[in-house]
Amino acid sequence: MTTTSTPPISTPATSPPPSPTTPSPEFVRPSARPPRTRGAWWPWLLVPVLTSSLLVQIAVADRARLAGDPVWRPRIVTLCNWLRCTVPAWREPGALKVTSREVRPHPSAPGVLLVTATFRNDAAFAQAWPVLQLSLANLDGDALGLRRFTPREYLGSEPATAQIGPGQSASITLEIVDPGKRAVAFNFEFR
Repeated sequence: MTTTSTPPISTPATSPPPSPTTPSPEFVRPSARPPRTRGAWWPWLLVPVLTSSLLVQIAVADRARLAGDPVWRPRIVTLCNWLRCTVPAWREPGALKVTSREVRPHPSAPGVLLVTATFRNDAAFAQAWPVLQLSLANLDGDALGLRRFTPREYLGSEPATAQIGPGQSASITLEIVDPGKRAVAFNFEFR
């Protein structure tokens, strides 16, 4: 009889099962949080909202400087009307122009000069009534006298409104002591 021998069956070597104390690698472990989905659109909605909020805060914080610019002033006034904040009054003394003036002896008081003038607000916005500075100079340009007058003094009474409107004119009447024939120049300035 012939005996045939069968080759032995080899079994693959298996590694021993991991011990319960050996941790498995992180990439093999199941994730504790669910995978991200593509529905997170709301953070992108916050970007323009927060940007707009920041711009409004900057405008309100810097409103005094922005209100001094004729281009920005209407926007700042509208914003402050909506937010109930205050806007500084427009101030542009250089836009107040003397349109006529006359200095002559007072008709009924000797030694007194009667100064009459008219000025107009050429600014784009209403502004507070200015202080008028009147100076007298001699032929050499040396100052003989200088005085500042409040609105009540040069208008004769308290102004009816707190501001002079754009394009509005006002008349001035002042009585000053006559410095004599040495005063040849009179200068009007608004402050």
